[in-house]
Amino acid sequence: MAIYQEIKAALETSIIDGEYPIGEKLPPEVTLAKQFKVSRETIRSAIKLLEQEGKVVVRHGVGTFVVNPLPSLPNSLENLMSVTSMIMHAGLEDGERREKLRREEPIDEWRELLQLQQKEEVIVHERIRTANNEPVVFSKNILSSKLVGNDILNKEKIGSLFQYLKNVHNIEIDKATTEIIVPLHTDPNCQKLLIHPATTVLLLKQLHYDQHNTPVLYSLDYFRNDIFKFFISRSRT
Repeated sequence: MAIYQEIKAALETSIIDGEYPIGEKLPPEVTLAKQFKVSRETIRSAIKLLEQEGKVVVRHGVGTFVVNPLPSLPNSLENLMSVTSMIMHAGLEDGERREKLRREEPIDEWRELLQLQQKEEVIVHERIRTANNEPVVFSKNILSSKLVGNDILNKEKIGSLFQYLKNVHNIEIDKATTEIIVPLHTDPNCQKLLIHPATTVLLLKQLHYDQHNTPVLYSLDYFRNDIFKFFISRSRT
């Protein structure tokens, strides 16, 4: 084991033992370097490993702070679940930071996917979903304004969009087709979730249908891949 890995393990043990509690700042690099009798570069390498695992956050010019890493959330793509259900199923506190809710003219792609009529507008709902107050998902949802009306524009908090459609409009999402994409880090929606150096993002483009196979909702869901793990069961035919 390399020396920086040994130091990383030692710091990890100190965190687990409560020497450095959650929210506590680690000693400065120069202090740790003297403690372990190594260079500051070696200390940086050890801290970088802890940062990649989500166990510390480095705030440049301020210090390195111990944080409670969020657990990864395994999900099967065969099971259609709302983001709210995914987060709550893991025992985490679900929240949202609403960014935009507006009515607009659809682009050709949306019109074709949702089978919209000419001059039919859409409701675009964008928000960041949080787990334990940390951003984990950015969602952009597109629905026909004819389907949901304008009342949704006045909602302060929607929660589960699946539940909203069911409870308010008697529309139940039954199935979805999903395209999995690895977005570029230059994607502005992807950048909303890049809060740690080790963060990667997966984009699920999903067209949701009701029980009559009518397209209801088109969504672009950006998931932090260090938090959400997606699986699919495959078999030979």
